Formats: sequence, structure tokens, C-alpha cells
Amino acid sequence: MRLIKHVRIAGLLTIFVFNFSALSQGPVSKADAEKWRQDLVYMAQQMPLRHKNLFHSVSRDRFEAAVKNLYEMIPSLSRPEIIVEMARIVALVGDGHTNISPTRDPKIGFQTLPIKLYFFKNNLFIRSANKEHADLVGARILYVGGVPIDTAYQSVRSIIGRDNEMDVKFFAAQLLTMPEVLCALRMTSDTEKAMFVVQVGRQQKTVTLASAGPADLIPPDMDTTWIERSGWIDARDTARSPTPLWLKDPSNKYWFEFLKDSKTVYVQLNQVGNKEDETLAAFCKRLFAFVDANPVERFVLDLRLNRGGNGALNKPLLLGIIKSKIDQRGKLFTIIGRSTWSAAQFLVNDLEKYTNTIFVGEPTGGKVNSYGDSRKITLPNSGITVRVSSLWWQEDERDTREWTAPDIAANLTFDAYRNNIDPAIKAILNYAPKKSLGDILYDALASGEEQAVNEGLHKWKYDPANEYVDTEPIINSLGYKLLNEKRVPEAVLVFKINANEHPRSANVYDSLADAYVAANDRDSAMRNYEKALALDPKMESAAEALKKLREQ
Repeated sequence: MRLIKHVRIAGLLTIFVFNFSALSQGPVSKADAEKWRQDLVYMAQQMPLRHKNLFHSVSRDRFEAAVKNLYEMIPSLSRPEIIVEMARIVALVGDGHTNISPTRDPKIGFQTLPIKLYFFKNNLFIRSANKEHADLVGARILYVGGVPIDTAYQSVRSIIGRDNEMDVKFFAAQLLTMPEVLCALRMTSDTEKAMFVVQVGRQQKTVTLASAGPADLIPPDMDTTWIERSGWIDARDTARSPTPLWLKDPSNKYWFEFLKDSKTVYVQLNQVGNKEDETLAAFCKRLFAFVDANPVERFVLDLRLNRGGNGALNKPLLLGIIKSKIDQRGKLFTIIGRSTWSAAQFLVNDLEKYTNTIFVGEPTGGKVNSYGDSRKITLPNSGITVRVSSLWWQEDERDTREWTAPDIAANLTFDAYRNNIDPAIKAILNYAPKKSLGDILYDALASGEEQAVNEGLHKWKYDPANEYVDTEPIINSLGYKLLNEKRVPEAVLVFKINANEHPRSANVYDSLADAYVAANDRDSAMRNYEKALALDPKMESAAEALKKLREQ
């Protein structure tokens, strides 16, 4: 790349080992600036060599321009600012396994404020704090410094290597408690403390929080952020209900419990890995032996704290489910969430493909098709770790979903959390089969009125349980079902509704064009194939169909 070539000429690739100066709000020394520049050049040189496809989402020109810009800025920046700006460059790559992570790297050594945050369904709350700030537990964050929380979220989002927005929500809550990050992003002016505007009940108050020491580091494969911290106050401390199952033992890789009253086996799998005293395969053998020998009518697999591990270890669990009596619609449930990622996402992919599970919770933090298997690049001077994805994991090249969505949304609100209520388990225990969207729309077509179809769709969409369900493939399947039944006018109507619902999808216009072909409406078919190609120039089916129509 051009910058690397320029730097080689300048002779800046010589490697030095040195100790960085202590945290400071001022710029690094001249000597340190040169060493940070060497680290930046090394990072920029190594990333394209180590990543499976570094420029899958960001152009080479944009990446190189960002590197060049930071190279020039380094002498005017502080240590935290340099690290944050390097993280911003790495995040440009656009996948979760490619990152610089202050939540994992002891060499970065950022501090934490004496609070724990979480993005609940109804905004960002302080869910836990040390005893000195117990009065802040349950407060809603309004401003970080003078920055509204929505703007603060977008600011930290820019430095997070991510697969999707759920991935951002997980990491943003951690980064917003690191004063060095807040200072580097110009939300505060001090690397040792930060000011917040919060709402407690009906009152707003301004508080300044000082560092409580080094930030707790999060392991790569398990969400440990829910483990209670000794001496801290949690919003759940005054709850009358018992601790919910998902928070009963969050440090345990895997365990299960039989709920006799509902004849439910609850399994929490927090990491795809083996224990020292029991392999995951042995655990699965014990688990399904219990299922076979007892009157189990419902099976719940909880993956919401599972950030991955070794995907090769998923097989015994998957096969155990497939072979068991509980692999039936309405008996098998999988709880997913923002921390369901990497090897846990692989398990979700297989469960979706091979079992009859119903997904409950919130969308996963991973994608169905994704870059993964991160490899470390250790920067020679600072020792900071840059991770890059070394493999491309593909289930289906046509599957462009940003996440796996739950069939039943069960978002965690702050009120539910502080009262020890688990919306996911509540939804599972109250589950009753409902008519599918496809069937609702199919029946509505019997009236012969478009309004009835739209009303059925909108009523279904505004059911909170359906919040994350993607309606496009459901409506599309109905359209082709109607085409197969030779009900062409109704198919056109359904595809038009889908195009109105999903105007940025090439697929809906391609399908609508197919319906117009069946209706012998050549001009409308051509217009919609053209719309499809305008949105996706690589859509071969639309290109071939359009070519045939033009040749007629």
C-alpha cells in the first residue's frame, strides 16, 4: 500500500521495545509518537496479509486514507486517543472478529468507572454500582458529559469491530464506562473521571464519577459481565422474586435443571468448550439420558450468554436434540441474544436448519454467514493486540441476514431485570401456537380486498412478539404459492405489498416481475426487473429474465 511504501523509505520499520509513558491528557512525547507510528504502520501492513478478505466492506483507498490521516495526527494525540483512533481504523473492516478491544487487552489497560451499564429495551440504565454510588442504581443515562446518549452511542459504535447492531449494544455498554475512551471521543475532558446526566425517578441530576481502577476484562467466549461484583449494589438486590435461571450461575460453562412443575428441562450453555472435569460431549450424554428417563415435555436451551468457543464441539448437542423426543414444534425452544456469537451462532445456524426449535429473546450478535477465527497481530512496541478474521464461514451465499432473529421477541426491560423477571422464560412457559403470517394473509385474500390483506399484515406486525421477524421471505413464499395455484392477480397483489414493505430489497422486485410475467404484463415485468437490478446489479435471475423479455 502507498503509505507503507512511503514509510519504508523513511526508515520507520525499525522495531523498538520501550515502556509507554503513564496516562496523560497531553500528547505523547516525540519519541513515543515515532514508536506509535511504527505500530500503526506494522498494523496496516499486517492486516491485509492476515485477514481472509480485509476489504470486504471497506475500500482499500478509504482504509489507507484513514491510516495516513492517523499517522500524521499521532504527534498531537494522547495515548488513549491513539489507541481509540487505531480501533476506529480496525472497525472500518466491518466484522466482529476484526478488532482492537479495550475490553480484552491488558496491554491497553483502560480504567472503569464505578458503574455497570446495560442497554435494556427501554434505554441505557445503571444496573449496578459500588456502594459509594448506590443511589445511582436504576438511573437512566441521559447525557455523557454534554453529549446526548444517542450521540454517545454512535460515537463508541465507530470503534467497535462488529457483525451487527446487537454486537454494538453489547460492547458499547462496556466502553461507555471507560473514562479514557470517553475522553478520547471528546465526551469528557479527563481520563480519570467523567460527568453524567441521569434520571432517577422524575428527577434529573448531574454526577461526576472517578475511576474505580482497571476495567474487568471479558473473556473471548463467554459473557461474564453479569457475574456479581463483591461489594457492589445491583438493581436486583431488592427483588422479591428469586434469581432467574439465566443469572443463577453465569460463570458455569454449562449446566441444566429440571423444572418439575412445568416438566421443563432448562439448559444453560454459556461457552462452546470443555470443562476440566467434564467434556461437553459427556455433559450432553448425561443431559439426554435424563431427558429420556424423565417426563420431559419442554426443553429450553439458553445461549444468550454464549460468545462462542470451538464450533466442532457443537455436534453432540445438536445430534442429541435431533434424536430426542423433544425435537417438536412447541416443545423445543432456544433463547438467543446479543451475546450469542461466533461458535454459538454456528449452533444457532444448525438448530435452525435441522431442528424444530423456536427461537426466543432478541437477535443474535452474529451473522449466519460471517468472517471469523480471529488471528492476533501483536504490535511490536505497545504490545497491543489487533485481531483479524482468518476464515469466511458460509452457510448459504444467498443468506444476507444481519442476524438470526427470534421467532418470539422477549426483550429485557429494566423493570423486568430489577424484579428478577425473565421475559424469555415467561414467553416460553406461556407459549401457545398461533396462526402464521402466511396463513393469516392467505385467509384474508378470500375477501378479495387488498385492505383486508394489509390489515392482517399490520395487525401481525404490531404484535410485540413479532418485533424481529423478517416478513419479506414469508410474504414472498405466499406469493409463489399463489402463482403455483394459478391465482395470478392475487400473487401480484401479495408481491406488491411485499415491495411496499421492503422497498430496498432487490428480491421483492424480482418476484413481482415474475408475477407480471405470469400475468402477461411485459412492460410491468421489465420495469420491476430493472428495479431489482438497480438495487443489485449482480442478480443473475433478474438479468436473464430481462434479457429474454427484451428479445421478444
